[in-house]
Amino acid sequence: MGIATVNPTTLETIQSFAPLSADQIHAKLALADEAFQSYRQVDFAERSQWLLRAAELLEDPNHRQYYAALMTLEMGKPIQEALGEVKKCAWVCRYYAEQAPAFLANQSVATDAQSSWVCYQPLGIILAVMPWNFPFWQVFRFAAPALMAGNVGVLKHASNVPQCALAIEKIFLEAGFPTGVFQTLLISAQQVEKVVQDPRVKAATLTGSEPAGASLAAIAGRQIKKTVLELGGSDPFIVLESADLEAAVTTAVKARMLNTGQSCIAAKRFIVVDEIADQFIQKFIAAFADLSVGDPMQAHTEIGPLATTAILEELEQQVQTAITHGAQILTGGQRWNGLPGNFYLPTIVAEITADNPIYYQECFGPVALVFRVPDLATAVKLANDSPFGLGASAWTTDPQEHDYLITQLDAGAVFINGMVKSDPRLPFGGIKRSGYGRELGLQGIHEFVNIKTVWVK
Repeated sequence: MGIATVNPTTLETIQSFAPLSADQIHAKLALADEAFQSYRQVDFAERSQWLLRAAELLEDPNHRQYYAALMTLEMGKPIQEALGEVKKCAWVCRYYAEQAPAFLANQSVATDAQSSWVCYQPLGIILAVMPWNFPFWQVFRFAAPALMAGNVGVLKHASNVPQCALAIEKIFLEAGFPTGVFQTLLISAQQVEKVVQDPRVKAATLTGSEPAGASLAAIAGRQIKKTVLELGGSDPFIVLESADLEAAVTTAVKARMLNTGQSCIAAKRFIVVDEIADQFIQKFIAAFADLSVGDPMQAHTEIGPLATTAILEELEQQVQTAITHGAQILTGGQRWNGLPGNFYLPTIVAEITADNPIYYQECFGPVALVFRVPDLATAVKLANDSPFGLGASAWTTDPQEHDYLITQLDAGAVFINGMVKSDPRLPFGGIKRSGYGRELGLQGIHEFVNIKTVWVK
């Protein structure tokens, strides 16, 4: 697919963009490199001022509405969720504007030197390869810490959200960041390798699919360059007998259906103990049936279109294959035809055995997999029986079960009695095939700095 805005609600191509030529890419990297040499000398106070100004631009009512509508136009996010995404981007800007000076302050260490310390210095140009599903948030959660650390960023955004990518670059320019500190590269996936290989690019971060992450890591590895990868997930949502059932069901629906189910950290596998399984499933089915599917520009819409026709077709094939291997559809299981776009009904799949292909797959859309288990130990064993390890949510009021779940679940994050979500104050990332490294929090800003030891006598 070329670089283009294709409205997933109507399937209309709105605007197409020509990818940058090799000479244009070279010029942008030269500009970024030149900008870094001066930007790295800028003090925290001025960087913070610019980042706070970016937050103000995001929070301005007119701007906020425009940015949200742009997301909805390009990838189909329900407009109310898009507005929430813009607000969250302002939050991460404010967080790092306020916290970065402390996170990057010199750390004194007593040694045999007269004085010794650890300092944190920027690396240079960081390439960010970002996905379409959270087209603003994914970028800002990289950019806010990276720019506060004194790095400069070049963005290769998903090819179906080019206008979001250009709008983000404009925000940083209007906020006061010097020209070249943050640039969008409208390039194809095939052009990424040359960018990573360029000696001026010092590191890369990617949020996306397993194949994309493996490819970027291999290219960067040959150049001995640091990478951070946030890849797929098939997060478990465990419900035990003592759980607040109403809260668990309400959160389960939100956790599965946020962004029309197109989220790496969405709950995807619902693992429920036998004692309460019938009640949970009955309420879960009813809640799915009540979800409003339709035009994502309408404020009442809860389920919009999938971002591309290819995603819709893959999801449909996953469900049909699951059925041929003995799975049962409890609700949904087919396209929604109320509009011409990429719509799929909220779907619950049950009776899934370990030899069913969908057992190990990530379903990137409004499809929930439900499993019954006899006890806690079996629930955790099933939860861990996955190539992924991004997040996990578990519901119980038993403190001993809390401790067991926290220690035994193989995931980058465990949420007890809550929905897995990213938060600027906490590190975010996964294990196993969900990737490595961390974004956000103190740990996130330290990923792309030179952690330098200084020893003076």
